[in-house]
Amino acid sequence: MTRSAHRTLRMAGAGTAALLALSACSSSDDSSSASDSSADASEKLSGTVTVFAAASLKESFTTLGKDFEKAHPGTKVTFSFGGSDSLAAGITSGAPTDVFAAASAKTMAIVTDAGDAAGTPATFVRNQLEIATLPGNPDRINSLEDLTGPGLKVVLCDRTVPCGAAAQKALDAGKLKLTPVSYEQDVKSALTKVELKEADAAVVYKTDVEAAGDKVEGVEFPESASAVNDYPIALLKDAPNPAAANEFIAYVRSAEGQKVLTAAGFLKP
Repeated sequence: MTRSAHRTLRMAGAGTAALLALSACSSSDDSSSASDSSADASEKLSGTVTVFAAASLKESFTTLGKDFEKAHPGTKVTFSFGGSDSLAAGITSGAPTDVFAAASAKTMAIVTDAGDAAGTPATFVRNQLEIATLPGNPDRINSLEDLTGPGLKVVLCDRTVPCGAAAQKALDAGKLKLTPVSYEQDVKSALTKVELKEADAAVVYKTDVEAAGDKVEGVEFPESASAVNDYPIALLKDAPNPAAANEFIAYVRSAEGQKVLTAAGFLKP
């Protein structure tokens, strides 16, 4: 065989080896891509996220829940809204829940002290009190002191719930005493009394006055600055769907989530 023929065979062999190497590399890359796709698929969020949230969060959290479902097809966010103390009691009694959003650090402490929270709760918004009156403010209520006047039917939240505890702080700050016609178990119930004209006024959150639209009129008062509530949110230790729950909490705290909350009247943390 000539030297030229030997050279041709060597070149052909080298080309074949290179093709085999490229084929193996391509196969490896395809396998890696398939593996990555499989991993992404396995990490895709799905299932139900159960959220226990303070009654004052109803409108904004309902919006956030719908937005979260759109961003994560295959997920469903369900809510239980109510007085934070009642919700906390349900969690410590074993109610299957993923996320707890409370209207005060005190009510969140019921859950954390029982060891039912995973990690440290984070404050995501704050809320301030306002007086809700009948539309047009026919009783000419312009201050917290005006609520102590004779003949007025005033409603407060029970002192065991955050809005009631905050109202008492505001009254104490103004050195005022007030005997309401009823104590309600959550802020929405207090507001409803005014909306139905069963009460002349109620001390509620600014966010609830805003959510009620023209059904009530809001009156600000300076003592409310002494009773601003921090709202903490936490993943629960025995959360049935912790991956999706963590993502929901992250969304609530994100710029997009904060935009919805501040538009509802909440203050930034």
